[in-house]
Amino acid sequence: MSLRIALLGASGRMGQALLQAIAESDDYVLAGALVRPGSQVVGEPACDGTAFTDQPVSALDGAEVAIDFTLPEAFNSNLMACLEAGVPLVIGTTGLASPQMTRLRDVGRKLPVVWSPNMSVGVTLSFRLAEIAAKALGPEYDVEILDEHHRYKRDVPSGTALEFGERIAAARGRKLDDVAEFRGPGKRHQRHRGGIGFSAVRAGAEVGRHTVMFASESETISIRHRASHRGAFVDGALRAARWLEGRQPGLYAMADVLGL
Repeated sequence: MSLRIALLGASGRMGQALLQAIAESDDYVLAGALVRPGSQVVGEPACDGTAFTDQPVSALDGAEVAIDFTLPEAFNSNLMACLEAGVPLVIGTTGLASPQMTRLRDVGRKLPVVWSPNMSVGVTLSFRLAEIAAKALGPEYDVEILDEHHRYKRDVPSGTALEFGERIAAARGRKLDDVAEFRGPGKRHQRHRGGIGFSAVRAGAEVGRHTVMFASESETISIRHRASHRGAFVDGALRAARWLEGRQPGLYAMADVLGL
């Protein structure tokens, strides 16, 4: 049976990719397409006989699940709209502040929600590989996390890079805030033992590439993932949306969706 999906952020890059996937699939139907207030596309057709709207109530009407790939500025209003409408939610928004994560956990007690900084199935598996490596190799191996994205991506480091860092730090029994080392102009210091370094590139049209390097004085192990097309995130988001059907309230991750 076709799943009725509301897209929040339907005019963005991920929103457009999801619209195309829904239009080409018999498994999903577009229930609503939300765009920013005053957008020029309001009232224009999206797909499946549905028009773009800047009204959350209209976008969520009749939806069985919502998928949100908006910016952090729209996060609070979208989250509250889904809670009021009782619509389960898949969230791929990155760059969330600590209070927003707290609100997300609160909503997860009342509504089934899947949140991930990266919806790719491959990245989810890479997270687990990084945890295994961190436990096996220990702090004598330096860690450097490099994320590469297109010129329009705003958050640095990426949410995915930070998630790698969080998981590696936790596997070593540490908090990321205590061991993170962010590379940038004017930051001249020697690497600290056990530190987790972050570097970033924002250029061109790179969809997303992440490299996690574990290096000792005698060897280097790298875990690398590259999304060659936004379809990697689309497939994961739709898989998560289907998985939420009939799910009890809770804040879930893509690892839950994949049964890891």
